[in-house]
Amino acid sequence: MKAMRGFRLWLAPLFGALGLALLSQMDLVYAQNTPPAAQPSQGQPSASGDPEARPYDQQIYQLAELLGSIHYLRELCGAEEGQVWRNQMRELVSAEGTTALRRAKLVESFNKGYRGYARTYRACTKPALVAIDRFLEQGASIADTVMQNNR
Repeated sequence: MKAMRGFRLWLAPLFGALGLALLSQMDLVYAQNTPPAAQPSQGQPSASGDPEARPYDQQIYQLAELLGSIHYLRELCGAEEGQVWRNQMRELVSAEGTTALRRAKLVESFNKGYRGYARTYRACTKPALVAIDRFLEQGASIADTVMQNNR
């Protein structure tokens, strides 16, 4: 139950209707507060190779990886949540996957988290449960940081 409460604390602001609006607002605020010379010009890739790179990309990709890890571990531990975590990932991709490159990076991050723990855990164990709680806490911290730094 602690894990689900933590999930709602960090995921709801990001992926609920208001959260999606806030993510869109972060893009707007970034565009308004970044001098034109510092913004990647349309069609010109940034250092990451993505013409639409944002200052919070690393955190978003880390959230995607956490979603993949949580999806695998919660399912393994019998949470019977169905595809709730994958669906949250779809919402993240819809909100942030504005280019094929961004979508691919998001999906790659999710799959990295999922596959990494699929290789490590074959049964639900105490360390798996600890990892779930830790990932939910990390997600809350990342979400708070992204929201505070991109208002």
